[in-house]
Amino acid sequence: MIQKPRFWALPVILIITGVLAAVGVAQNVAKEKEFRIERSMPKEAIACIECHKREHPGLFADWANSRHASANITCYDCHKAEAFDPDVSQEHYKQYQRSDQPYGTTEYKIPVAAVVTPKDCSRCHPDEAKQYSQSKHANTMEIIWKIDPWLNKGMNSDMERATGCYHCHGTVLKMKDGTLDPETWPNVGVGRINLDGSKGSCTSCHTRHMFSVMEARKPEACGQCHLGPDHPQIEIYMESKHGDIYTAHGDDYNWTAAPGTWSPGVDFRGPTCASCHMSGAGTTLTTHDLTERLSWELQAPLTIRPSEFKPFPAKTNWQTERDKMKVVCTQCHGKTWVDNHYVKLDKVVAEYNDVYFKPAKAMLNQLYDKGLLDKTKFFDERLEVEYYELWHHEGRRARMGAAMMAPDYTWWHGFYECKKRYNNYMEEARDLIKHNKKAYRATDYPNATGNTSKPKEVFPTGQ
Repeated sequence: MIQKPRFWALPVILIITGVLAAVGVAQNVAKEKEFRIERSMPKEAIACIECHKREHPGLFADWANSRHASANITCYDCHKAEAFDPDVSQEHYKQYQRSDQPYGTTEYKIPVAAVVTPKDCSRCHPDEAKQYSQSKHANTMEIIWKIDPWLNKGMNSDMERATGCYHCHGTVLKMKDGTLDPETWPNVGVGRINLDGSKGSCTSCHTRHMFSVMEARKPEACGQCHLGPDHPQIEIYMESKHGDIYTAHGDDYNWTAAPGTWSPGVDFRGPTCASCHMSGAGTTLTTHDLTERLSWELQAPLTIRPSEFKPFPAKTNWQTERDKMKVVCTQCHGKTWVDNHYVKLDKVVAEYNDVYFKPAKAMLNQLYDKGLLDKTKFFDERLEVEYYELWHHEGRRARMGAAMMAPDYTWWHGFYECKKRYNNYMEEARDLIKHNKKAYRATDYPNATGNTSKPKEVFPTGQ
C-alpha cells in the first residue's frame, strides 16, 4: 500500500533543527570562568580571594589557573605573617576599614606581607629551598660586593644599581614609613635579601601568581638575566643546535610534566637551560642549586674550578659535577661525543687563561706598580676598561660559547674580539711605559656616586 506524504513532517524537522542549532550556538558563547570556593578554606582566605578577584583580576586569574589553586593553597597560605614581622604591610590593614565591600571588617583582619620569600616557600618545598640557598644565585649579593668595582669603587649611582644591577642580582629589602622602600621594591632578583633573613626569590623563575613549572623550564626564563655582551647565554643557546631544535620543536614539548618526571626523549627532544643545569636525567637528580654540574667558573676573570672561586667557593668536586653533567648529555649523545666536547672546552680554557688573560693582568699590575695607572678608582682610565672588557665581555663569550657549542660566539664574538682588544690594550700600555706617561683620568666621570659601604645584612662585620 502506498502511503500519502506527510506534509507536516518538514516543518517539524526544521523546527527541531533550529532548536538544536540554537543550542549549539549557545554552547559556543563565551562564558565567564568560575572559581568555586569550596570547603577547607578559612574565612580570611575567602576574603582575600573575593577582594583580589575584584581589585586585581589578572592576579586572581593567574592564581586560579595555578597548581596552587588546584591544591587549595591560597593567598592566605603564602602571604600570612606574624604581627611582629618586619615586613608586615601596615597599608593593608586599611582594607579592613572599608564599608564598600563585605570583607572590609576587622573580622577578617590578618597581618600580611607583600613579599613571599624562599623561607615561606620552604614550608611546602623544603628541599628546593635548601638547594637554592646553597647556590650562587641565592648568594650573589655577597659575591658581587666582594668582587665588583662598580659597587666597591662607587662608579655608578644607587638608582642605576636599583634599576639595573639589582634587578637581576637582588636588592636588600627595606621598610620605609610602614611600607616597602621604593628603592628596594619591587624586586625579584635571585639574590634578594629578604626581611626575614632568607636570600633570593622563587618568583625570579616561577613568576607570580601562576608559579608555572612550564615557564621556568623554558630558556626565556633564564634569558631575563643571562643575556647581553657579558653573559649572553640565551643568545648562545639559541645559536646552538640545542636552541635550533627548541625553536623547531618546542611547541611539542611536554612542558607540564610533573616535577622530577620531565624526561629527555620522552617529554622533550632537545635540552633547555633547565634540563641541563637543574632537571633530573638518568642517575643525576633534580636540583635547585645552580652551582652543581659546573666544572669551570667561566664567568671569572681567570678561569678556575668552582671550589677555587674565592668570593664563594663551591662545596663540590668539579670532577663529580662534570660526571653528573655527562650523565645528562649521554641521554642523547654517545660517550665519545661528550668526552671529546670536554677535551675541547678544557683546551679553550687553557688558551684563554695563558694567551689572553694572564699577560693582560701582568701588564695591568706593571702599570699600577709604575704609577702610570691610578688605583683609587676603576673605569676612569681607558686601559682599566679595556682590561675589564677583555675578560668580562669577549673572554666570557669565547669560553661560554665553547661550553654551549655556539661557534659564532666562540670565534667572532669571542676570540676574534679578544685579539683586537688585547692588541689595542698592549699597544697603549707599552706606549705609556716607553714614555713613562701617566694615563688620562676622567675627572668628570658621570654618576660615580654609589654608596661603597657593604650592606650590613650581608656583611654584619663590614668585611
